[in-house]
Amino acid sequence: MRYRSLGRTGLYVSELCLGTMTFGGKGFWEVVGKLGEKDATSLVGTALDAGVNFIDTANVYSEGESEKLVGAALASLGRPRDQVVVATKVRGRMGPGPNQVGLSRVHILASLDASLKRLGLDHVDLFQIHGFDPTTPIEETVRALDDVVRAGKVRHVGFSNLPAWYAMKAIAFAGANGLTRFESAQMYYSLVGRDIEREVVPMAEDQGIAILPWSPLAGGLLSGKFDPDKAGPDGARRTSFDFPPVDRARLPGVLTALRKVSEQTGVSVARVALAWQLAKPFVTSVIIGAKTKEQLTDNLAAADVKLTAEQVTALDEASALPPEYPGWMLAFQNREPRAPS
Repeated sequence: MRYRSLGRTGLYVSELCLGTMTFGGKGFWEVVGKLGEKDATSLVGTALDAGVNFIDTANVYSEGESEKLVGAALASLGRPRDQVVVATKVRGRMGPGPNQVGLSRVHILASLDASLKRLGLDHVDLFQIHGFDPTTPIEETVRALDDVVRAGKVRHVGFSNLPAWYAMKAIAFAGANGLTRFESAQMYYSLVGRDIEREVVPMAEDQGIAILPWSPLAGGLLSGKFDPDKAGPDGARRTSFDFPPVDRARLPGVLTALRKVSEQTGVSVARVALAWQLAKPFVTSVIIGAKTKEQLTDNLAAADVKLTAEQVTALDEASALPPEYPGWMLAFQNREPRAPS
């Protein structure tokens, strides 16, 4: 397992991160996974034994149950606190009241305290806003995040699911006022979902932001279990929860390319899809989730897969984004030499 710095910080995280959305299975989240304490602890132990030092959860996952199971697993396994990087999130609704949702100061402070109690920790290493709140000024959110860092309850802050312009607005405000700024961006990214390459990736590279892809296998579509013209096997998440959205017209070409590289390398389709992400210089840590130990073990082995430049190029070409303005104009203008030859 290799380790990479989280944004501009001195904190190093494993290039694979254990996502825990499958922990709990309470309410809506049952369709994603419903692992209990024994299975959740087993997966956390397997990941840590493989060199993973990064665990991601969120307060909304199974209505807080995922955080409880992560905390129970860490307590049971007895690993030193400073050897595990724990991340959680805030934004989603955590109760019926009007102030139990969003990114207001009130909800951020209350949610963090509740998350720490469920996790059984006195601080989290990464606290992420879990999306956009149209009713709260970003300035209020940034100041509240700075306060929880200064209080010692949070080490670093990040964002998830924000457009580049809005994240940059928050970063600029934090910089201008000497406040804690975002160090990471947890975004959907996969071979069939490369949208962040248009705006988020250039912004992140410019600002030194770590990119943490979620759903790298596109909700299981790139697991090797699916064909373009079939619904998928019984019990697969995609058969009952078709998310995240995918351009199905482009899927056959991607799956064909994946299977070809899989045959060349002798490893699973899922490992190839993950290895492609790990080959991207802007990716810091890929978040992997699993329902079984076998799934997790296979995904963890992606850290040992080394794709050739030709294989990466083949996957790039099969999954390339269609041209979009102003991107195609920038590419056209950049063909002009800077100085006469």
